[in-house]
Amino acid sequence: MDKETISRDGTPIAYQRTGEGPAVVLISGAMSTGATVAPLAAVLADRFDVVVYDRRGRGASGDTVPYTVAREVEDLAALIEAVGGEASLYGMSSGGALALEAAASGLPVPRVALYEPPYADFADGGVKDRARYTEQLTRALAEGRRGDAVELFLRLTGMEPEMIAGARQSPMWAELEAIAPSLAYDDAVMGDGLVPRERLAALSVPVLAVAGAESPAWAREAARAVAEAAPQGTYRVLEGQTHMVDPQVLGPVLAEFFTAG
Repeated sequence: MDKETISRDGTPIAYQRTGEGPAVVLISGAMSTGATVAPLAAVLADRFDVVVYDRRGRGASGDTVPYTVAREVEDLAALIEAVGGEASLYGMSSGGALALEAAASGLPVPRVALYEPPYADFADGGVKDRARYTEQLTRALAEGRRGDAVELFLRLTGMEPEMIAGARQSPMWAELEAIAPSLAYDDAVMGDGLVPRERLAALSVPVLAVAGAESPAWAREAARAVAEAAPQGTYRVLEGQTHMVDPQVLGPVLAEFFTAG
């Protein structure tokens, strides 16, 4: 990240711009930084002014307590202002929920795209499992057990216990623990864990919800539900893709959407 803007509450937000054209801000999901979506930015940079950034509490960006989702929306407002006053948004996973909230809050966002927002409407265990996760995550972070917080998140994503045990021994574990407090931020962004249908129904901008054909059925159904709830919603499934979507496959789909008349 080679640039910085200051959010409304004084928090520095680090970002980077590549390419030329209409502005598009890419929003990473949980346990991710701007570097996570940089490969997608590289695909889009031939047609767009693409912004990647470190969400507050991660990477080169600062943080200010107490956290509220509204402050993350203000971070996006500062970024949009810095790149010309208007920008479309793409959000990965829980970053998609943040993108939708930003648009619903009235930011100058002409189009919103998202990939597999993890709403729990169609998941086994549904909102009960999410509530349990919230309770356990809050306790782990309050007690300073960052490693346990990361493990809770990885278990929520479906990672097998033996893989988590291996990850704990890897060099990357310290990096994950460093941004573990931001897990609470993504949890807050997800609200009660259900598709915010009333909030989506009030959106006046086009929304593209994308999922991978090889992802779990609940993830595809959640994306479909978002598209159905938004007045100008579109649902797309990418063949051969999982939650770890290939930027070379996703990029052209986003480019088509962001340039549609």
